[in-house]
Amino acid sequence: NMRDSGVNVVLGLREGGKSWKKAEEDGWEPMTHLEAAQKGDIVLMLMPDMAQPVVWGEEVSLAMTENKALQFAHGFNIHFGEIKPPENIDVIMVAPKSPGPELRRQYEAGFGVPALVAVHQDASGKALQKALALAKALGSGRAGVLETTYQIETETDLFGEQAVLCGGVDHLIRTGFKVLTEAGYPPESAYFEVCNELKLIVDLIYKSGIGGMYRAVSDTAKWGGLTLGPMIIDEHVEDNMRKALKAVQDASFAKAWIAESKSGAKKFDQLMAECDNLEIEKVGREIRKMSGLEKLSSHTIFHFFRVQEATLLKVTPNDSRPTPRFFGAPCDMG
Repeated sequence: NMRDSGVNVVLGLREGGKSWKKAEEDGWEPMTHLEAAQKGDIVLMLMPDMAQPVVWGEEVSLAMTENKALQFAHGFNIHFGEIKPPENIDVIMVAPKSPGPELRRQYEAGFGVPALVAVHQDASGKALQKALALAKALGSGRAGVLETTYQIETETDLFGEQAVLCGGVDHLIRTGFKVLTEAGYPPESAYFEVCNELKLIVDLIYKSGIGGMYRAVSDTAKWGGLTLGPMIIDEHVEDNMRKALKAVQDASFAKAWIAESKSGAKKFDQLMAECDNLEIEKVGREIRKMSGLEKLSSHTIFHFFRVQEATLLKVTPNDSRPTPRFFGAPCDMG
């Protein structure tokens, strides 16, 4: 997206890795992380959270001279102190609220996905402009950009993933499938009812909100959802969600995840293997194969780039209002 928006993008990768070969096949001229960081004015740290501190310490930090900018798509390593940048550089965040393939699809369609922007350090006095320029180059200016902080983005993002988007939805589906199959219903029917149709409901909520979703389904579905939903997601679930949030806020989740990663991620690998071998996964693979659906895959490429124009935006960088600012939809970025 950035390259198509006119930004001079330099790609930094682990030399000799699979991503390096893929980048060359896609027409890029990849460099090492250090070489790319030396060349770029703004360095995007887009590798996985647990890889960032190593890449930062061994390569990128060596190239971060005064008034360069360091950009993240998620605040984990800054908020939890795993990366401590020098005070003479800008530290910013641009966090598009979608996976990479959807971000690209929306851009190619002439639109974009909303994004969050944040400033952790403003050494140059232009950190916010840089963050908004990146959001514009990604296409997010067409959909709306909301100003936040590293703390808010990190804590709400982790909680959302754990309690709702990944952990919550995952185990709601697993449990629904288990209840139906243990009651004697065919696994294929159970899969359709508790998993496959979820996309249709989420799409309705995404487009029209919760009320809009209910208005689009049958009256029977409305009544069942509105009366029995609170019984399923009861105060016990709410209490557990609050525990999950506390673990994010007091950094105990982060410490546990960092320790797991540094010890070889054996439990992580075990949990992923168990997930792949679930009965619902076996049924789902057969249904997706039968339906002709292909499993989407994403290839993460790390972008380090030079912004051709330092000031692209009409904004007030020193605005200290405590409430988040919403930069339009579409965003007025000059």
